[in-house]
Amino acid sequence: MIAPAALPLLDARYALFLDFDGTLVDIAPRPDAVRVPPGLAGALGALQAALGGALAIATGRPLADIDRFLAPLVLPAAGEHGALLRFADGRTENLAQPPDLGPALAAAQALVQAHPALLLERKQAGVALHYRHAPELEALCRAALLQAVQAMPGMALLEGKCVLEVKLRGIDKGRALQALMSTPPFAGRVPVFAGDDVTDESAIVAAQALGGAGIKVGAGASAAGWRCNDPQAVRAWLLGTARAWAPAASIPTGAPHA
Repeated sequence: MIAPAALPLLDARYALFLDFDGTLVDIAPRPDAVRVPPGLAGALGALQAALGGALAIATGRPLADIDRFLAPLVLPAAGEHGALLRFADGRTENLAQPPDLGPALAAAQALVQAHPALLLERKQAGVALHYRHAPELEALCRAALLQAVQAMPGMALLEGKCVLEVKLRGIDKGRALQALMSTPPFAGRVPVFAGDDVTDESAIVAAQALGGAGIKVGAGASAAGWRCNDPQAVRAWLLGTARAWAPAASIPTGAPHA
């Protein structure tokens, strides 16, 4: 793995896009159990200011989750794998009409009722089924959701780390990154995207196609030209960059490493 010091050296030419779970914060047993290290929101706020606002979160979560975890920050963001966008001026946009999730929801609810270790996450544009506490049920969950998707035109099954998600076909983080890059303050900058999961690969590819950089966090195959070990390395990189750019008084003393 490449050490944090070897990650791209950012300056005011760049636009920064960051996945949340597994990239900014360590993956938790449940989505609501994520711990945001002290100082992380402050470092992100300092970086956002140094980049003229060109910092965004790209996540599979609903935007409300990110706002809660990073409060008081309200950043530009792509939620639900790019189905929902929030631009720097606060304007929001759905990249597609919210779908009828009935078949996927029914299939997932039946599985959770039969296997309480599973966790159902209902979103505006998708249904996620987490099997982190029951990995032996992965094949069963996949088969049930694939069958549901066959009755849902325009939908696809996305596979992440211990999660299966029924989502809109053709909507992904790469498309979201391109949409944000066409608007101020991102337009004309060099995009850098950091993510840990297969769900981040479309954004890594999109950033690199625009002349920027992709960073793969953790192990696994990736198109990214850069790598680092874990979220702690990402946080060290971000904090170091923020301290190098901003006045010392504007950076919180709590280091977001834990």
